[in-house]
Amino acid sequence: MSVPLRQQLAVGSYLIKQKLKGVKKYPLVLMLEPLYRCNLACAGCGKIEHPDDILDKRLSVQECLDAVDECGAPMVSIPGGEPLIHREMPQIVEGIVAKKKFVYLCTNALLLKKKIKDYTPSPYLTFSVHLDGVKERHDNSVCQEGVFDIAVEAIKLALGKGFRVNVNCTLFQGENAAEVAEFLDYVTELGVEGVTIAPGFSYEHAPKQDVFIKGKDVKELFRGIFAIGKERTKKWKLNHSSLYLDFLAGNQSYECTPWGNPTRSVFGWQKPCYLLDDEGNVDTFQELMETTPWDKYGNVNNPKCTNCMAHCGYEATAVEDMLANPLKGMMVSLKGPRTTGEMVEVAAPENDGADKTSSLSDIPVKVES
Repeated sequence: MSVPLRQQLAVGSYLIKQKLKGVKKYPLVLMLEPLYRCNLACAGCGKIEHPDDILDKRLSVQECLDAVDECGAPMVSIPGGEPLIHREMPQIVEGIVAKKKFVYLCTNALLLKKKIKDYTPSPYLTFSVHLDGVKERHDNSVCQEGVFDIAVEAIKLALGKGFRVNVNCTLFQGENAAEVAEFLDYVTELGVEGVTIAPGFSYEHAPKQDVFIKGKDVKELFRGIFAIGKERTKKWKLNHSSLYLDFLAGNQSYECTPWGNPTRSVFGWQKPCYLLDDEGNVDTFQELMETTPWDKYGNVNNPKCTNCMAHCGYEATAVEDMLANPLKGMMVSLKGPRTTGEMVEVAAPENDGADKTSSLSDIPVKVES
């Protein structure tokens, strides 16, 4: 695993405390979106489709820190939009780090070289740089030439200054295992701490809908990637639990845990998760947890969720499974995801009229009572 021991121990301690207290629904990562404005217009992103009055909104430093306290999760991911556009982002990060929460500051890195002087290296701060593959693939994904080179230069700069650096990679239609493996080799050689990798979610407001990879194609792609990875002498450092990776390869049957990554945005606390932004918002984290109809969401309950395999929904499920079945998790960690043989059975949403043996999503495994 690419996560430092300090962070593993802190997160592990948090999980054990929730279990001892008998908490059934608890957050693992706070998704903090202090703005939607971005300096790119990626084909697979729906965030920047909001009108200008929304794109001009910002969460204040105090609102961000209050959200961290309300939620209580040990990790905070700050996506966007592009967070480095936010003028008070250094103060927001400094305040969260002071609370000893692990911050993943997500960025396309276009502004990182200019802004890096405003940040201080810390074991609690990671720059999570968005890279969707090798040069041509990434630049096509973000719809702008030259972004890959700028991001790589920024990664090298941040590493040289002693910052923790992670790469966040989203896979889209047209990917092939060999090309993704080449990319993972490349970023491993760069020296990043780890790689977060997942299939893109089909945002309803995304300007292009034909870019998303779905269903069995996702699992076959990841099986191909992991098969190549097993042949590599230099191991990739993937920033995921072994069972989430096994899920991507079609070997685990999970239901989403949407409360595992609750979102605080410029609209409030977003129901039910980071990826569905048309389901309503509430004023407090407690209200989010108590009033969200959780059983209306997930891969077999809502057509919007059918093709989702994103880590913000399923990593928490995989972690819960690791706690319940440590031997299984250990075996998968040692051997890696299975890349041949039958995949788990799959099921379609009950309310879409589809055959329950459709190949669009997995049969649920509940992790809460």
